[in-house]
Amino acid sequence: MQPAIINIFEKAARKAGKILTRDFGEIENLQIESKSIGDFVTNADIKVEKTILETLKYYYPEYTYITEESGRIEGNENTIVIDPIDGTSNFIHGIPHVGIVISKMINQEITDGIIFNPILNEFYWSSKGKGSWCNDRRIRVSNRTNLEDSLIGTGLPFGSRIYKNYLFEVDEILKSSAGIRRLGSAGLDLAYVASGKLDGFWEKNLNLWDISSGVLLVKEAGGRISKINGENWTINSTDILVSNTKIHSTLCKKLTLL
Repeated sequence: MQPAIINIFEKAARKAGKILTRDFGEIENLQIESKSIGDFVTNADIKVEKTILETLKYYYPEYTYITEESGRIEGNENTIVIDPIDGTSNFIHGIPHVGIVISKMINQEITDGIIFNPILNEFYWSSKGKGSWCNDRRIRVSNRTNLEDSLIGTGLPFGSRIYKNYLFEVDEILKSSAGIRRLGSAGLDLAYVASGKLDGFWEKNLNLWDISSGVLLVKEAGGRISKINGENWTINSTDILVSNTKIHSTLCKKLTLL
C-alpha cells in the first residue's frame, strides 16, 4: 500500500503529466514547423509546475515549497521539492526520457519521493522504510560485483558547464566498465540505478530538485549514495555518486585518481 503522501504526489503528477504528454506531442509538431521551441518549453515547464502546486497546496497549504521555476515558497518545516520537467533537452527534441519529480523533506532528510515519466507511464515511488517501487513492482539495485561488467550512467557537461578533467573521468570509466550511458535526466538515471538497469551513476553541478527523489529511491532499493570523492552526500551537495554498493569504492577511486 502506498503511503497517503505518495498517493497525493501521484495524483498531482498524473494530472500534470497529461499536460506534459500533450505538450510533448506539440513539441514534435513545432520542430517540423521550425517555430520558437524555447518559448514553448518555458511555458510547458510553468504550466506543469503550476498544476502540481495547485494540487499539493490544497492538501499541504502550510508546507514550504522549493521549485525549479517558482523558487522557494516559505512555509513550515515540512518541505516539498518539485522539478516539473526533468530532462528538458530531451523534451525539446522529442525524446521520451523525461520525468516529473516531487519529494518531501523534513529536517534536511528526504522521506518520500516520486518520479513519473508520463510518456512511458513509469511511476517510481519510495518512502523511508517502505522500499522502492515502479508501477506496483518492488525494485532493487543490481548484484553486479565487478566494474568491468557494469553499465554506468553519467551526465556530460556542455557549454559553460564544462569542468576540468571531465574527459578524464569518462576515459577512466570507459576503460574499466561495460559502457557509459548519458540519458539526459538525472532523476530517471537514479531511478534506473534503483531498479538495476544501471549499476552506477555520477554527475556534477546538479540541483536538489534534479535528484531528491532519486536519492531516496536508490537508498531504499539497497544502493549507496555519496559525493564523488566518497564523502557523505547531503541535500546541499552539488555532485553525486550512486551505485549498487558493490562497485562503489572502485568507482570512487577511478573518478578521483587526479
